[in-house]
Amino acid sequence: MKYVDGFVLPVPKKNLRAYTALSKKAGKVFREHGAVEYIECAGDDLDVKCGMPFPKQIKPKRGETVVFSYIVYKSRKHRDQVNAKVMKDKRLASMMEMKSMPFDVKRMCYGGFKSIVEA
Repeated sequence: MKYVDGFVLPVPKKNLRAYTALSKKAGKVFREHGAVEYIECAGDDLDVKCGMPFPKQIKPKRGETVVFSYIVYKSRKHRDQVNAKVMKDKRLASMMEMKSMPFDVKRMCYGGFKSIVEA
């Protein structure tokens, strides 16, 4: 079964273009090192009536949107192998200076998930 790293984070709308550029570069690096998929999604329909809406949980500030992202791997072992390679890749290291990130890293939610249903 596949393994997924998932992320939810607030991004200032004024920084969405910079975030997208960073994500395209990161996605290329992850895919080159073996990730099956690399997906970044910007909030579009977030005023939902069912459950806990992402904005209520992540508490975006005025002018921010919510980004939902995930990276798919063949397995957790494969994820660990890909991430080890990615973290050593100088192209990614040069982009990961915390002070220059187009979002507040401390407010990002992240976790690894094992797949339980693949339809």
